[in-house]
Amino acid sequence: MKEFFSFDERLGIQLPDLTMELADYSIETQEEILLYWEQVRGSIPDRIGELEIQINQKQALLSNESNFPRSCQLNTEIAELASIINDLWLWYRANEVLSTKVHQ
Repeated sequence: MKEFFSFDERLGIQLPDLTMELADYSIETQEEILLYWEQVRGSIPDRIGELEIQINQKQALLSNESNFPRSCQLNTEIAELASIINDLWLWYRANEVLSTKVHQ
């Protein structure tokens, strides 16, 4: 089933990489894709938790940082991690759309 997914380095998860609309695949393939996606989707909250730990660590460093350029760098890193978390939540909610399309 991994042929329908590709690993996203930034997000740290497999993402759908379909060559055609989901509905254009056979029902069996659609079900396999959705089952695999549900497994990936189930790992998203854990991935978010990992990123939140990193944010907390960087915020702790930031609270004690007196070097302005370093504090700017930490802020940038925190913002990027927050952006990744936001994108992961979007993908997490994307399952509702996929399931609805297949079952219509």
